[in-house]
Amino acid sequence: MKTTKIGIIICDRYRNCAGGKCFRALKNREGAFDIYPEDEPVEIVGYTSCGGCPGGNIEYAPEEMKNNGAEVIHFATGFVVGYPPCPYIKYFKDFIEDKYGLKVVIGTHPIPQKYYLTHKNLDTWNTKEWEEFIRPTLSDEKTRLAYD
Repeated sequence: MKTTKIGIIICDRYRNCAGGKCFRALKNREGAFDIYPEDEPVEIVGYTSCGGCPGGNIEYAPEEMKNNGAEVIHFATGFVVGYPPCPYIKYFKDFIEDKYGLKVVIGTHPIPQKYYLTHKNLDTWNTKEWEEFIRPTLSDEKTRLAYD
């Protein structure tokens, strides 16, 4: 069976994140990782930050990940739950898909409930574009609570 190779890019404001929620979600196939069947082997071939606003590392990190076999890049959930959410996310996604021919998935682990409630109260994600961006990590309330 083919192994899917994944690169993860995190928002630089979380640059010290050890990736625990992302790796747990990948193992459990939760959040944006639910697109991979449980019996499908997956491998992380790169993990780095965007480099800080406006994402200087976005130009170079995907190339290294691709050279390591990455077929898909996941933007960590921090891009959508941080406040404010990343204003460059669409540009980053379009750039990577166009320049490197890699699929980009927005999100990794499920959105924690505490972030979901904050952004819901602030109407942060109240556009068609943002509803689409958060869809892969929205999950149900029980799962969101498990990621608080």
